[in-house]
Amino acid sequence: MSPFLGLIPLFPLLGFLFNFIVGVRVLTRHAPAQGDGHGHGGGHGHTAPSPIIGLVACGSVLASFVVAVAAVLKAHALPDHTLVETLWTWLPGGRAETLLHGAAGSTPFSIDWAYQVDPLSSVMVLVVTFVGFLIHVYSTGYMSHDPGYARYMSYLNLFMFAMLTLVLGANYAVLFVGWEGVGLCSYLLIGFWFHKQSAADAGKKAFIVNRIGDAGFLIGMFLIFVTFGSLDFRAVTAAAQHLPVETAWGGTLTIIALCLFVGATGKSAQFPLYVWLPDAMEGPTPVSALIHAATMVTAGVYMVARSSAIYSHAPNAMFVVAIVGAFTAIFAASIGLVQTDIKKVLAYSTVSQLGYMFLACGVGAFAAGVFHLATHAFFKALLFLGSGSVIHGMSGEQDMTKMGGLRSKMPKTHFTMLIGCVAIAGIPPLAGFFSKDEILWSAFKIGGYGQIVWAVGFVAAAMTAFYMFRLYWMTFGGHFRGGHEVEHHVHESPASMTIPLMVLAFGSVFIGFLGVPAALGGGNWFEHFTEPVFEPAHHALGEVFSAAAPAHATEYLLMAASVAIAALGIFVATRNYQWQPQAAEALKASFAGAHRVLTNKYYVDELYGAVFVRGLVLGGGNALYQNDRHVIDGGGGEVRPGFGVNGLVYLTRDVVARLSNWWDRWIVDGGLTRLPAFFLDNLSYVFRAVQNGLVQHYALAMIIGVLLLIGLGRWIPY
Repeated sequence: MSPFLGLIPLFPLLGFLFNFIVGVRVLTRHAPAQGDGHGHGGGHGHTAPSPIIGLVACGSVLASFVVAVAAVLKAHALPDHTLVETLWTWLPGGRAETLLHGAAGSTPFSIDWAYQVDPLSSVMVLVVTFVGFLIHVYSTGYMSHDPGYARYMSYLNLFMFAMLTLVLGANYAVLFVGWEGVGLCSYLLIGFWFHKQSAADAGKKAFIVNRIGDAGFLIGMFLIFVTFGSLDFRAVTAAAQHLPVETAWGGTLTIIALCLFVGATGKSAQFPLYVWLPDAMEGPTPVSALIHAATMVTAGVYMVARSSAIYSHAPNAMFVVAIVGAFTAIFAASIGLVQTDIKKVLAYSTVSQLGYMFLACGVGAFAAGVFHLATHAFFKALLFLGSGSVIHGMSGEQDMTKMGGLRSKMPKTHFTMLIGCVAIAGIPPLAGFFSKDEILWSAFKIGGYGQIVWAVGFVAAAMTAFYMFRLYWMTFGGHFRGGHEVEHHVHESPASMTIPLMVLAFGSVFIGFLGVPAALGGGNWFEHFTEPVFEPAHHALGEVFSAAAPAHATEYLLMAASVAIAALGIFVATRNYQWQPQAAEALKASFAGAHRVLTNKYYVDELYGAVFVRGLVLGGGNALYQNDRHVIDGGGGEVRPGFGVNGLVYLTRDVVARLSNWWDRWIVDGGLTRLPAFFLDNLSYVFRAVQNGLVQHYALAMIIGVLLLIGLGRWIPY
């Protein structure tokens, strides 16, 4: 079969190879050195990049987008809306032990390197390539003065290859290759400015925390093969939908779903594995937009949605997903209320919005979760790139307390970021309203714990509106607070940065209309588009959530309440940070303790540092050292009487060796060597006197001997 789908990830891979080999080593070799325009390059001179580097990087992603559009159209025209292409047999193997249908047996183990385009992967591949292309274009302006420009663009292409492998993989094994690939690229891009200790540490933190989640994912994947005899998505879905719904916590499907969710919490920054994502803001801002807002961090949501047939048969696991998602949404939102770093606000906002997506999956609204994934990709990428434009115009400044009044100085950035803030706040008719309202409505209508997580999401929506417009007014409202010298250099970003902002702003306004609910006269086209993927899960969900859906009147009421609470959050932020700035300071003083806790992010990093870094890692290492020194070695690390290795050494060297030396000296050398030698040496004088060569002496000796024999013979009895 023609490798049509294989071209989608292949183009970025070729772009990576070209820029990493040719771009880094050839195209920047002879250009004159320049300074870093962002203040991030450490003040080092560097060679100016060739435009070919950006052209190859952007062109490869654009080519992937074009092929992806063709693939999506081709797949949608098929009867089952699914296009699968196997490039080669990747892991041919023998037979493996399985527990198919609860009985022990074996099945052939073989994994194909195959790509699949269905409605779910269609959404992901279009979002990844389209938003990724815009961020690549933006990077040509934002990073053009960085000394590592060619290396940076090659890393972006490598990330695109890994992410496209993840979303196009037709089985869990290929997905996992992309999963690990984006983890590697995240490490490379977060720590891109590795001369900064904070960036290097953030890259390592992201890599290590994600490995914790990946361990759970691997266990879940092994259990899937043992249970279903395959890792292919279609085969697993077909087998899972015919299994009974599990009610026990120890059921196989429940354990599989929970293990997969552990992997999702690491990759998609859910509590308690969210701590790497805020620190990841140490990387360049386009990296934050591409990896930590629009694409990579949504991989966990995609994986859970892809496994919807398993989760729908494991309601206990869905309960855990919903609770963790809701808690993460409000937990991260509360931290975002007080942050002053513009990128940190958006980072905690991302963690919170990812919580919304998992909340949706936990109440069975997989389509709503994926819809919010798509809308969030647009307005969060817009907000991150907008913040990058602000940072670019402010010569690297990220502290919002040193900004203000940028509305007139950066009109294009201001206008597009305003659209992003309104969209994420959930104000109609922008995209965030439709996707967020669909999640809240889906949670409320199932009853039970769904209404609890709805209440949490409802409060988090108010917080979202507040902290986003707090960011907006602190950045663009009031007067400039950064000093006259900095104010003199504030400027609007170049077209390579503002045009992607405008395109993303356009998407943030209109993409939500793909999911207009029936209550508002729409047909929720997005839900119908993804229905073939989630239909196997819906049969089981009807058994899990048996509550009747409330009437449209209730939906209208909840919709109005959602808009009202968002408007309230906007009003409070406008009052405290635009109309009456002194009110914010008074509120901060009144709740100084709570403000300190939120500013320090609930001291979670400090807790992890004390328990895991200094406790388990350093403390455990010291405990192992002491155990090795005093127990394994023994003797406090010195050779002396005791137990362990050093005790054995002492026993061998100082006891056994001395005893052996005494035995060798006095018994072997003395009794068996020197004593016989002494006697023989002294007897030699006697024998030498007898053996003197005089015949008369020999004759005398013979006579004496004969006489002795005669005398002796008289005493011997006969």
